[in-house]
Amino acid sequence: MSSNNLLVITNNYPNEDDSYVGGIFVKEQINYLKHYFKNIYVISPVAYGIDKFRKTTYKNYKYDNVEVFYPKYFNIPLFYFCFKDSWIYFATKAIIKSIESKNLNFAIIHSHFTWPSGSCSIKIGDKYDVPVIVTEHTSITFQRAVERKEKIFIDTWDKCDAIIRVRKNDISSFESIGISKNKVFPIPNGFDSSIFYNDNTLECRKKLGLPLDKKILLYVGNLYDEAKGHKYLIEAMNDVVKYRDDVFCVIVGNGKLKNVIQDQIMDFKLENYVKLVGGKSHDEIPLWMNSCDIFVLPSLNEGNPTVMFECLGCGKPFVGTKVGGVPEVIISDEYGLLVNPGNSRELANKILSALGKDWDSNVITNYAYNFRWENISKQIITVYEKAGYVH
Repeated sequence: MSSNNLLVITNNYPNEDDSYVGGIFVKEQINYLKHYFKNIYVISPVAYGIDKFRKTTYKNYKYDNVEVFYPKYFNIPLFYFCFKDSWIYFATKAIIKSIESKNLNFAIIHSHFTWPSGSCSIKIGDKYDVPVIVTEHTSITFQRAVERKEKIFIDTWDKCDAIIRVRKNDISSFESIGISKNKVFPIPNGFDSSIFYNDNTLECRKKLGLPLDKKILLYVGNLYDEAKGHKYLIEAMNDVVKYRDDVFCVIVGNGKLKNVIQDQIMDFKLENYVKLVGGKSHDEIPLWMNSCDIFVLPSLNEGNPTVMFECLGCGKPFVGTKVGGVPEVIISDEYGLLVNPGNSRELANKILSALGKDWDSNVITNYAYNFRWENISKQIITVYEKAGYVH
């Protein structure tokens, strides 16, 4: 195929109004990549019934020069454990059906996540004779694939034309399984500086009805996975309030752990210090970011968390754990403080240190400039070119 069009294949992609935010970082990246292409086609296959589980509706839509398609395909959980080839077969078939029914032409494929999007992309790249780039975002899944030498992952990395990894320290892991470091390009995630920027803290708090006389900590993320470390944040808050009574922690997010977290808050009698405010749409998050004094992410593992870049873009210091690509970004205590994962006492001490520190928001936002999607997208285009894409 020959055209100035990009095909993006991704495990997850937000709906038209961003009320479902799965894969929002892919959409934000595309909002800057779209300036380099005539058209961008996004295909995000969805298994029958998954819309009910995710409580969303998948409808194809178009904005600017970007078209989004959600082809349905047959899938069952058993495929993940025993029949991954069947998963790839049905998902790839659905993608090809979309390509051919819509008569899509493209010069290059960029897939997000090795499994299953990358595996599907290899077959589609072969069929249409175009280069394939795979961005690997995961943490535990990636580590497990390397340790177990999982064939489906290694084959995908071996056959694709270039790999974008969101943290540079993993290049040696690729080499350990026979993947040349010359085809691996470390590029972090980024943030949209037109949305996430330093705004007036007091005014934002007034809009949200948050306390004006408190030091506010903020967590933003899902409440589905214990790996996000919510447990340790609540435990840390139980220690923090022993030393300061002017602290208020806001947790933004929804998920199955909500009741578990609320019970933990009540067990520690922290109702006056920690509040679950539920999930918020992506365009509301900058308001919450700018309302806080400190952003906290106590994850047990991460790839390269987008919220880290977003909080820095708002001039807020980041208190988090030494996991994934985080230590590659928080390289100075001018930008934030890091702790070992799963250590609530250490987390409490760092929160207390952060609350007592005089942070320079201008230093933080100037540093965040490096991670604006404008800059990240230029690096991605360079990878496309090295993989064989010709403008």
